[in-house]
Amino acid sequence: MSRIDVFVAPRPNPALINIMTLVNRIVMLRGVPGFRDILPFNRLAGLRGVANVRHIDFPDADLQRLRASCGTGKATFLTPNHPEFFTDWMIDKEIVSRVSPLAASWATNGVVNGLGWLMQKFWLANNLIAQIPGNSAAAREHSVAWAVKGHGVLLHPEGGVGWHGNVVAPLLPGAVEMGLEALEQGRAADPNFKVWIAPVVWKLAFTGNVERALAKECAYVEGSLKIERNPADTLPQRIHHIYSMLLARDEAAWSMPSDESAPYAERQQVLLIELGRRLGETISFDAANSAITELLRRSRRWQRENAGDVERHRQVRALADTIQRLQRVGSWASANPRITQEEMAEHLKRIRNDYCRGGLRDTMNRFIPQPVGPRRAHIRVPDPLGLHAYVGSAEDAVTELHRRMQETVTSTVLEVETGRGFIFYPNPFYHR
Repeated sequence: MSRIDVFVAPRPNPALINIMTLVNRIVMLRGVPGFRDILPFNRLAGLRGVANVRHIDFPDADLQRLRASCGTGKATFLTPNHPEFFTDWMIDKEIVSRVSPLAASWATNGVVNGLGWLMQKFWLANNLIAQIPGNSAAAREHSVAWAVKGHGVLLHPEGGVGWHGNVVAPLLPGAVEMGLEALEQGRAADPNFKVWIAPVVWKLAFTGNVERALAKECAYVEGSLKIERNPADTLPQRIHHIYSMLLARDEAAWSMPSDESAPYAERQQVLLIELGRRLGETISFDAANSAITELLRRSRRWQRENAGDVERHRQVRALADTIQRLQRVGSWASANPRITQEEMAEHLKRIRNDYCRGGLRDTMNRFIPQPVGPRRAHIRVPDPLGLHAYVGSAEDAVTELHRRMQETVTSTVLEVETGRGFIFYPNPFYHR
């Protein structure tokens, strides 16, 4: 087993955590006042704020609600939504610095362990827990023990980033399962021990009109992917055209017919069903009666157990990767007749992450995606879920957690919209 596959327990350094919190607040999020809006300084990410989050709207009532679920005598699993990569860590760190400074945070093993021993030491000192696919038992055990001590553990129940700030994806059960383990351990020593699943959601909104900057990024994507632009198209239509052409390339790659006059969602669904059928046949699994998430989970397991079958392994991986990439544009994309600049920005970031692999610029964008303009983060805290008082099943708890998160995201979006915080366009993905 290689070093990257072995769990290494975090060794939190409070002094370093405090320093990183300050650096995060100034350099990563807000930028340096006096420089962040002046050329040429505002072209430097560290001066304008790497994540360019100028303002944080975090009402005191929400902050106090979160604080009340953290501390001694209780185990707390903080579960933020996951709409954007890199900014997630910046905002998460800002949140835990206010409620539980020594909270441990889950991150991908490629970040924690895959960047060399020096960076591994740095991330472990910042109390990051490496999420190792297929080998998570030690990380879960450490997380439960740390939470029982009252420090808190943060993990994203949606899993990977989806780039859809208005929608909470189906949740993974890890936080609830670890919470139940923590409840059993805590109650063994203290009959009054409490366990909270503390959801947090945040919505990013641009502070002004960023259409010109969005158009510039769209042009970069078109050029990188060699997709010709129709000069008469609006910006949303250009983004839709990019997706349509990429879908046509996938249809051709898998020898599927293409009808570009049909709605994008219909074409996408036809292709997903056929690729799912092929993947199910390859791994001997009934895909027709299973959700895509279960099919992909089974395919990952098959790949781990059949590494020696090189040709079938390659086929399974290609099918699974294509399905996973295609289904990242969910039904939410075509659900509303209007689209915001924020949603267009998410589409472009998703495309760049999934399709643009041209060189250093695209590699940097995947790790540290740069927003096209300054933003405000609206942070809200749904009611925490107390597992110590919950009578339903673990599956019911996950469903309830998702309901609370989605309702709060929806109400936050409506709140920002009422305050005229969005600029709208006709949505070319929409169809009745």
